[in-house]
Amino acid sequence: MKTRCGFLFVIFLFGFLGALCGQSAKDKNPVYDYEGLAQKIVNQCAAVRENDIVMITGGVKNMELLEDIAVNVSKKGGYPLITVWSDRATSRYLSEVPAKYDARNPKLGLNLYGFVDVVINVSYSESNDLYADVPPERIAAMNNANKPVSDLYVKRNIRGVNLGNGLYPTTAQAKEFNISIEQLSEIFWNGVNVDYTKLESTGKAVSKLFAAGKEVQITNPNGTEIKVGIENRKVLVSDGITSPEDLTAGSATLQIYLPAGEVYMSVVPGTAEGKVVVDHYFFEGKDIPGLTLVFKAGKLVSMTSKSGLEPLKAYYDASAEGKEDFSSVDIGINPNVKMIPGSNFVSWVISGMVTITHGNNEWAGGENNCPFGNSYFLPGSTLKIDGKVLIEDGVSKF
Repeated sequence: MKTRCGFLFVIFLFGFLGALCGQSAKDKNPVYDYEGLAQKIVNQCAAVRENDIVMITGGVKNMELLEDIAVNVSKKGGYPLITVWSDRATSRYLSEVPAKYDARNPKLGLNLYGFVDVVINVSYSESNDLYADVPPERIAAMNNANKPVSDLYVKRNIRGVNLGNGLYPTTAQAKEFNISIEQLSEIFWNGVNVDYTKLESTGKAVSKLFAAGKEVQITNPNGTEIKVGIENRKVLVSDGITSPEDLTAGSATLQIYLPAGEVYMSVVPGTAEGKVVVDHYFFEGKDIPGLTLVFKAGKLVSMTSKSGLEPLKAYYDASAEGKEDFSSVDIGINPNVKMIPGSNFVSWVISGMVTITHGNNEWAGGENNCPFGNSYFLPGSTLKIDGKVLIEDGVSKF
């Protein structure tokens, strides 16, 4: 499942995001540097300040990195709080804890987010199918119950860093991408070690093109053909840096995704018209080939596939209102992350990648705050802004 709305309360939903642990990047890649990464996260990404209360979340196998982050928080005069979880704990929760507790008041989350200033989330799950056998009603109940937590997160402008962004090397993720763990490790570290000054410059240039536009059109040889309005919508750039301007611009600008390298925006509600075809969409570790979504007047009106649609459709049907809204457009600008021919490799940050979402778009500066949000990668697409080509056949023109 590719989603972003879960980031706001990920520690209470036990790992909807990508993975960080698994096979050790330390053993697989010579540019491994946890301490350097911790310094970058604390000083550049989260912009931790004296007296900040910083919650650091991750897995039990990530303790070295979590400790490095905590020490660097303390060096800035902040107060670190480490919380840990694991796939084993998630599995036991889902199989042993009565479902009646899924919908209870999120007392812990509301209390924590009532005083925390920064959340640094190190994605920890080593499995892509932890929720495969969980009734969709349970997942929807947990999402709905924790919505007040995400609302509080946004209201208090808590700064957030998500390390992983679907790319940190694990055996399960490499298998889904149909590449080796060594390849995925190299991709992750190259993406993290991008030239942030150049990334920031590219982001600003591309964001100006979107900001001046009225309509985006996306096409793909696989049958995708959709257009959507973007006039007067706020454009956001994921460049890995929390600037002084970001600190006063609202919650969406305060969320950092690493590896960085995206330009994204919410769209004009009710304007999406057309069809989106996803050649391979993985849901709970299983491929849904030829997933086809049809949008009319901004709403998802049809969802079909060649096979394997039932689990995704059941999860969608059980989710809250707002799930049907075409909600954002995202393009990748990280020059260090590229497509791999013959693989299933996809990512938000691949230079020239086009990604669309429906459902929640608060993370993209929008108004849709429903607990559901799904994202779909469209490699090899052509994207035009008011007829001007910005990406052609998956290759950026900026």
